Amino acid sequence: MVAMKGGIPKTGPFFVAALRLLPAGALLVAFATARGRKQPSGWAAWVAVAAFGLVDAACFQGFLAEGLQKTSAGLGSVIIDSQPLTVAILAALLFGESIGAVGVGGLVLGVVGLLLLEVPALSVEGNDTAIWGSGEWWMFLSAQSMAVGTIMVRWVSKYSDPIMATGWHMIIGGVPLLVISVLNHDPALNGHLQELTLNDVLALLYTSIFGSAISYGVYFYNATRGSLTTLSSLTFLTPMFASIFGFLYLGETFSPVQLGGALLTLVAIYMVNYKSIVGEK
Repeated sequence: MVAMKGGIPKTGPFFVAALRLLPAGALLVAFATARGRKQPSGWAAWVAVAAFGLVDAACFQGFLAEGLQKTSAGLGSVIIDSQPLTVAILAALLFGESIGAVGVGGLVLGVVGLLLLEVPALSVEGNDTAIWGSGEWWMFLSAQSMAVGTIMVRWVSKYSDPIMATGWHMIIGGVPLLVISVLNHDPALNGHLQELTLNDVLALLYTSIFGSAISYGVYFYNATRGSLTTLSSLTFLTPMFASIFGFLYLGETFSPVQLGGALLTLVAIYMVNYKSIVGEK
């Protein structure tokens, strides 16, 4: 989040989103090919990968990049990584994963936490709420896209190797974002690339290699096995690091209400996973 936010003003949001996906996807496909993993085969496999790419790559990264322009990296990361709440509900409905009474309470508390995070950012003029101008709203849409994508990977893996599918879905999802970047006249495509410093270039490479290729590959490989709720809840560790580095490098802070919402959401994630945590102990 911090690396992306630092590069967006100089390159444009959709260029950063596309750059995060396309090279990373190519790296994953090359890695999977070198390891002898099979390419998707047949129309069913490619339809599944394409749908996965549209939801989890294009929508997730597009909404994220749009929202990141209008909110802090730390707060944006908290909202993005609240997606385990949605995953818990979908996994219970579709795969019969049980979270118990404490987990249900955590879901309710998580909704309260999200409201505290998002409501202060909405500007109200008369009877009109400028929700589409809220970065937090775009981040919320991004979180839902990632949650649905997490659920979809079980379906996709029935037709294709999960690592190979992850790489291709990033490439397929990155193409429309690159097209939008061109149509949006993002600075990077209008002769401003020379303005990038070495630190800017390294940050962009970091978002693509570590923030996408490695993290996506590991995450979705593990999403094909075990509890989706438990796995997705681990992503809530991200806001802690985003908040720390957002404070150190970007001077970002939370408002008291938003800080309370972030803490409630963190407690909610623990409650959602209470059953599995106690079981492990």
